[in-house]
Amino acid sequence: MKGKSHTPEQIVMKLREADRLLASGLSVAEAVKQLEIAEWTYYRWRKKCAGMDMSDAKRLKELEKENARLKRLLAEKDLDNSILKEALEGNY
Repeated sequence: MKGKSHTPEQIVMKLREADRLLASGLSVAEAVKQLEIAEWTYYRWRKKCAGMDMSDAKRLKELEKENARLKRLLAEKDLDNSILKEALEGNY
């Protein structure tokens, strides 16, 4: 079952809140419980977005979408090329 999806701005805000909670003496488990996220989600976000501000996180998300789109286009182009090669090899 897929969980709740967070925007890049929400991720940065929750990471900042987690930093504040951890600085106040709470453990990671207690902090993520208050933020209503899983502990592994916190560590994944921390690894991916540490030190980012909201605009950086938003730009990263946009770049990831653009990269996925370009990969799909490349895969389609490679498929077209392989079909054309097979057609040229045939004896018609």
